[in-house]
Amino acid sequence: MVDNFSGLGTAPNLIKSLEERHIKKPTDIQCKIIPLLSSGESVIFTSATGTGKTFAYLLPILSGLLEAGSREQETGSEKPAEKKGGISPKLLIIGPTLELCTQIKAELDFLTDGTNISSSLVIGSVNIEHQIDSIYKTKPDIIIGNISRLLVLAKMGVLPVKSRLNFSNLKYLVLDEADRLVSGEMLDETNELCGIIHRDARKAGSGIVYAACSATINKKCREKLLNNCFDHQKKSDDIKFVESDDNEILYEKIEHWAIFSERRRKDQTLRSLLSALKNRKSKVKALIFTSRNDEALFTLSHLQHHKVSAAGLFGKVSKKPITGSARKEALDSFRAGSVSVLVSTDLAARGLDIPDITHVIALDVPEDKEVYIHRCGRTARAGKKGVMVTIGDETQMRLLSALEKKLKIKIYPKELRYGNISAPEPIED
Repeated sequence: MVDNFSGLGTAPNLIKSLEERHIKKPTDIQCKIIPLLSSGESVIFTSATGTGKTFAYLLPILSGLLEAGSREQETGSEKPAEKKGGISPKLLIIGPTLELCTQIKAELDFLTDGTNISSSLVIGSVNIEHQIDSIYKTKPDIIIGNISRLLVLAKMGVLPVKSRLNFSNLKYLVLDEADRLVSGEMLDETNELCGIIHRDARKAGSGIVYAACSATINKKCREKLLNNCFDHQKKSDDIKFVESDDNEILYEKIEHWAIFSERRRKDQTLRSLLSALKNRKSKVKALIFTSRNDEALFTLSHLQHHKVSAAGLFGKVSKKPITGSARKEALDSFRAGSVSVLVSTDLAARGLDIPDITHVIALDVPEDKEVYIHRCGRTARAGKKGVMVTIGDETQMRLLSALEKKLKIKIYPKELRYGNISAPEPIED
C-alpha cells in the first residue's frame, strides 16, 4: 500500500493543505479509491465511518480539475461554461442533509484555498433568488447541494437561462451517503435529478465519472444506484465496487453498552447517565439519538429544564419547521464545545464529522443494522476510542440482542447505581 499522497498522484498544493492538519498517510480506502478516480474509473465504495471517504473522492477529483485548469491556461481556451451560459459545474456533489453538504463545502474550501477552483453551496435553507444570483456571479467549478434544492434549480428551464442549473459541462458526479439518497423517501427525487444530468451530458456528448459512497452499501443499494443514478449507457461491469479493510472501528475502537430502563423513566435514566459520566470523566461530549422529531424535542426540553447544557438538531415538529440557521447554530455550538450534549434524530448520523464525541447515546433501537452503524460512527473518529450506549426497555433490549448477533459485536450490560456506572451483579442460583 502506498504510504504517502504524492505516490497516489495528489496535487502538491493539496498535499500542503493536508499537512496543515498533520495528515500525511492515506487510509486504506483512500489508497484504493484515489487511483481509480484519477484514471477516470467510476466507483461505488464503502468504508467505516471516520476512515476518510470525503478526501478519498475529493483529492483525485480536485487534482484532475487543477491539472485541466493548468492546460486551459496554457492553451488559452475558453471554458465551456462561459460559452453555454447558465450555471454549469464540472463537479456536482449531492448529499442528503444540509449539515453534511455544509461540512463537505468546508472541506472543499480548506483544500482549494489558494487555487483558482471555485465552489458554491446549494441548500434549501437559503433564499433561492439570492442563491441564484450568487452562483451565477461565481460560475463555480463545483456545486455541493441537497437533492431537493438541486432539483428545483435543474428544472428552471422556463425561466431566464441564467437561472437554470445545467450539466452539459459536468465531468464528475458524487453521491455522498449514497444509501440514504436512494432510500424510500429520497429515491424519486434522486432518480429525477440524475435523469436530468444524464440528458444534459448526452446532449453535450460528454462522459461523467461517478463516485458513490457510504459506510453501509448493501447489494440492494448497489442495484438502486446502478439503475437510478448511473448512466444506463455505462455497463454495470464498468463500475468498480470497493470495500475498505478498515472495519476494526466498530469492533475495536467502540465499546458498546446497554442500560435497561422502563419507557416512562427513560429521560430520567438519561440524566442519571450523563451525571455519572461526568463523575468518571473530566470531559464528556455526548450525541443523543432518537428516531422521531417530537421525542427529540421532548428530550431536549427535559434536559434543558434540568440545567443540562444541551442543543437540538432535528426537523419539523408539530408542523413547525426548524430553520436551517437554528440547526446550524445548534451544530456549531456543539462542535465548539459551548454545549456538551446534542440531541438529534438520525439527521446527525449521516457523515457528520464532529470532533471528540466521547459517547453516542441511543434512546431507541433501530431495526436496521445500518442505522446502528451510522450512529456508532459519530464517535471513535481520527483514531480515538468511544462508547455507544443504548437505553431501552425489555422489547428494545431484545432488538439490541438481535443486532449484537447480526453485527458480531459484544454489548456489555451496565447499571446506574449511586451515581456510578457498573456491570450488573451476577445472578446467584
